Amino acid sequence: MIYFTFLAALALSSCAGFYSVIGLAAIFPGSFWPVIIMGTVLEFSKLVTTSWVYRNWTIAPRLMRYYMVTAIIILMMITSMGIFGYLSKAHLEHSSDMSPLVDKVALLDDKIKTEKENIDGNRKILKQLDEGVDQIMARSDNQQGAERSLAIRKAQQKDRSRISQEIQESQKSINALNEERAPLNVALQKAESDFGPIKYVAELIYGSGDKDLIDKAVRLVIMLIMIVFDPLAVLLLISANMSLSGQNRDGVRINEENEIVGFTETVPVKKNNIVTIKTPEEPTENVTNKKLEPKYDYTEPFSFKEKE
Repeated sequence: MIYFTFLAALALSSCAGFYSVIGLAAIFPGSFWPVIIMGTVLEFSKLVTTSWVYRNWTIAPRLMRYYMVTAIIILMMITSMGIFGYLSKAHLEHSSDMSPLVDKVALLDDKIKTEKENIDGNRKILKQLDEGVDQIMARSDNQQGAERSLAIRKAQQKDRSRISQEIQESQKSINALNEERAPLNVALQKAESDFGPIKYVAELIYGSGDKDLIDKAVRLVIMLIMIVFDPLAVLLLISANMSLSGQNRDGVRINEENEIVGFTETVPVKKNNIVTIKTPEEPTENVTNKKLEPKYDYTEPFSFKEKE
């Protein structure tokens, strides 16, 4: 479990460091490689500092401990900021790829709308001309009125032909614009499908899938990732150090209260001036303590050097 904890801590730290370094380089694009080198060294130093502070907390000077803890917290914030920059850049790049399609489709829609308005206007004019002729026919019930209506319609023939021609041209333009719009619309729908998951998240949180709310949902998801990314890596590293601190190099396992909890090999143990010989096969609670003369040098814990 100790090795798994260390492996998870290093994997998570490496992943967080990679995203952070790339994100910091995106924030400062004018100095790409210097920022990459700086971020990499800071990430490595953060892990080493975390392990060192934990292992040497009791012997390190107070000012040194406080500074190192503050530095670790600041480095975690910098890492989180780099992760935010990286993920935000990825979202913005995808949005920017879709923006030209949106603009082209919107422009074609405006042109189609204009042509349809022209058709509606010309049809309205034709309707008004027909209504004028019908009114003349309605006010007269003799041959003279019919001839007058026919004369008016012949006088309008030129305008009617022009209006009909404009309607046909507008319809042809609409067909051409629709053909141009079709592949763009397919590409736009494909791009919008990539926003499907985050759109559903925005609808779940904010009750709507508008673009502004989608951006808010993306920022919320990124912040949640930041909370559990680098801080979890640092805590896993501390946890691994805690697990290792419970077992010293001579095979004696102790807990946080410095109480012996087990052994991995046969070793002499001094506790309250009593030397106890214990083996892994023997239960620790049934071992017989034997009063012995001091034979080992206990100036250092668990050193077990024989006196000269």
